[in-house]
Amino acid sequence: MRRRIQTPKEYYAALLICCLVLTITSILHSPKISSTKAPFITTIPTRKTFNMSSEEKPTVPDLLNRSKEDIIAYLGGIYEHSSWVAEQFHESLQTQNSTAAPKTVSELFRAMKEIVNNASHESKLELLKNHPDLCEKIERLSNLTEASRVEQSRAGLGSLTSDERAKFTSLNNAYKAKFGFPFILAVRNATKYTVLSSIEGRVGNTVEAEFVAALGQVHKIAWMRLLAGVRIDNPAGFLTCHVLDTANGCPAANMRIHLKRLSPPESAGFIAEYKTNSDGRLPSGPALKGTDFQVGVYEWTFFVGDYFASKNNELTGTPFLDEVPIRFGIDDPEEHYHVPLLVSPWSFSTYRGS
Repeated sequence: MRRRIQTPKEYYAALLICCLVLTITSILHSPKISSTKAPFITTIPTRKTFNMSSEEKPTVPDLLNRSKEDIIAYLGGIYEHSSWVAEQFHESLQTQNSTAAPKTVSELFRAMKEIVNNASHESKLELLKNHPDLCEKIERLSNLTEASRVEQSRAGLGSLTSDERAKFTSLNNAYKAKFGFPFILAVRNATKYTVLSSIEGRVGNTVEAEFVAALGQVHKIAWMRLLAGVRIDNPAGFLTCHVLDTANGCPAANMRIHLKRLSPPESAGFIAEYKTNSDGRLPSGPALKGTDFQVGVYEWTFFVGDYFASKNNELTGTPFLDEVPIRFGIDDPEEHYHVPLLVSPWSFSTYRGS
């Protein structure tokens, strides 16, 4: 004899059990859908691509150990809409000894750059034409919200005034009419003044000279994309400096120096304070090396006023030179960047040393 459900709680529990049983039964006995029995279900073939997020970034050796499909998919967008560069690069890997394959991002870039440089004029021209028109990009930015314009301000395009936009549009139209391809500039680290100055200077080039200049910008864009797309575990590059006192003809010993990183914004800030040794160099060796040596914009600040105050040089009440800032960029994580300062109380000079 079945027991009658007495309470609402028991009733709802029984109802829930019945629903679960019916659901499971329905799933087990439902017909399976296959692409052969359901012609309305189609598959669209697509080229495999990769999202170059930090979690997925491979090192260069790791990348080149992947399948042909993966290598071409990962490198196919390095040169704008020109996967043939990645395809030819992969072909070259098959014809050389494995020990000759690129090991660093610089070697990978040089290999891909050489393929482009050795391509036909028609292929290079098509590559240039594949790049987006900066003028159209500016017009799209003019319709963005204020927040979106701020995000684009690092490239300098979103902050053009109406007069600057009109000037750029006029120059851009003249450029395209003369050369037959869009104005190309690696704008990631450029201000609007760089953009305007560049197109104003380049529109007067000969067709042959501008073809070379535009291709150089394409290579710069490819280099920045490679840097963003691969992981560099142990950068070989490092940063050093050396200060020489030209007023007294000696190394500038005991000069205080600050180093700051200015970009990228997420890692910007004060790095360290140093004091030069008897040779005018940093006593602890390179200021940056290993994983601390990153692509970006940096600034040395040399406290030359304090230094010359400790010498017997005759100085004015208000020093002509007090703090000397030198802003510089690191573009290759595998090279040595050396920043010498030749300084007196009245002048200074610098250059990229070795």
